[in-house]
Amino acid sequence: MTVRSQARALILQCLYELDFTDHTFDHALNAHVEGAIVDDGEPNYGLHLPPKGVAFARSLGSAVEERLDELDALAAKYASEWPLDQISAIDRNILRLAICELLYTKDAPGKVVINEAVELAKKFGGETSPRFVNGVLGAVISQSESEQKTVA
Repeated sequence: MTVRSQARALILQCLYELDFTDHTFDHALNAHVEGAIVDDGEPNYGLHLPPKGVAFARSLGSAVEERLDELDALAAKYASEWPLDQISAIDRNILRLAICELLYTKDAPGKVVINEAVELAKKFGGETSPRFVNGVLGAVISQSESEQKTVA
């Protein structure tokens, strides 16, 4: 698993924690990085993440936290068949993370971001999560590319 893949898995774990606590992203990330969070044998990606991975996680995770309402609105728009509160917390946070990376950070090619999100969905989500995440993010990319062509 690459450093960025580990960082994305760590971001997902922290975002999931935010859904159920009043913690901030930085609080959750720091706890993982310092090794304070030990779970049932699952890897703690933060424990062995090099500084550049922690920096990437902090930057992208904070961007998601800052734009949470906007990202939720976009997820609801592109997953219009599913009300946001009916999307599992894992899938919702994978979408938040990937949409933020696709539209705002543009740090990686769209295909890479989608592939990473689908891999997270396979690892952490339910049986239908990978297909659902892929479909929603495909719609985001299509719309984004269409809007860019219109502007140009």
